[in-house]
Amino acid sequence: MSPTTSSRRVTASDIARSLGLSRATVGFVLNDTPGQTISEATRTRVLNEAKRLGYRPHTAARALASGRTRIVLLVLPDWPLDFNLRRNIEEASLALDEAGYTLITYTPHPTGQARPLWETLQPDIVMSMTTFAPGVAASIRASGITRLIPDPQAPVAEEYSEEGPVLQVQHLFDLGHRKIAYAGSADPRVADLVATRQRRASEAARELGLDRLPSRNIELTDASAMEAIEVWRGAGVTSIVAYNDDIAGTLVGASLRHGIRVPDDLSIVGHDDTPLASMFEPRLSTIRMNSIGLGRYLAQLALSSVEEREAPSVGPELQVALIPRESTGPA
Repeated sequence: MSPTTSSRRVTASDIARSLGLSRATVGFVLNDTPGQTISEATRTRVLNEAKRLGYRPHTAARALASGRTRIVLLVLPDWPLDFNLRRNIEEASLALDEAGYTLITYTPHPTGQARPLWETLQPDIVMSMTTFAPGVAASIRASGITRLIPDPQAPVAEEYSEEGPVLQVQHLFDLGHRKIAYAGSADPRVADLVATRQRRASEAARELGLDRLPSRNIELTDASAMEAIEVWRGAGVTSIVAYNDDIAGTLVGASLRHGIRVPDDLSIVGHDDTPLASMFEPRLSTIRMNSIGLGRYLAQLALSSVEEREAPSVGPELQVALIPRESTGPA
């Protein structure tokens, strides 16, 4: 019997018959059942024969027996899949794979016509990058899933604070800039995140004794960027805090094409430290986030809940740092 001679699924019984072992012994090896005194030689024989015959574990049966599917479902907001978000997801997926779990991402859309994946997959846990939308948590629990992160029924934890905008404003202030503007993104999908970062930048400016930051949300076009730049420069603005590196890059490009020197006439600082930040001149000053550490932290949160162990402590993976480069200079 071989994988090519039959389309029927190879079972543990097939392996047992081929080796002349009991079905129980083979099952103990394939399921890695603890507390069994099976010799290493027998274990090796079973695993080698399983590989030769093309044995694949029956996922549904294993889930029924163990009560787990070993699936982690990550619900994503309807954001653009930018560099840092991709890195977060990739690293979380790798960390979960190392622990024997599969990470699946799902983005609900406003139309809401598709059946939610938590009903189809029956994951061990459902996680979200943001607070669950109204009604979503109830829908997940109605599907029989008890583990949610963040858990709406748990005590309210201290909200993660966006420190990047604070460092952006402080960097420009330290360079002598006192007229600072804020450039957000006009993409409606990130409106909440833009508003959060703008609010943090405004709070930082107020604490430094600066005037309220004039702000505009711009599109990734030369025309949109220049319209904002002309208004701000007319008001005496000498530096700009940008929502992310894409916005900062758009502002730098538009400035240079219209004869505005960066940073001599206008300093611009980005956020996220994407590859774009160091791919052109002048290279962008920006905020670096530990996207790999964040992904690993996300995975450990899921594992601590599913395997009922202590939650990971918040460490340096949630810290951000200002990376000074050539797009900012003294006022």
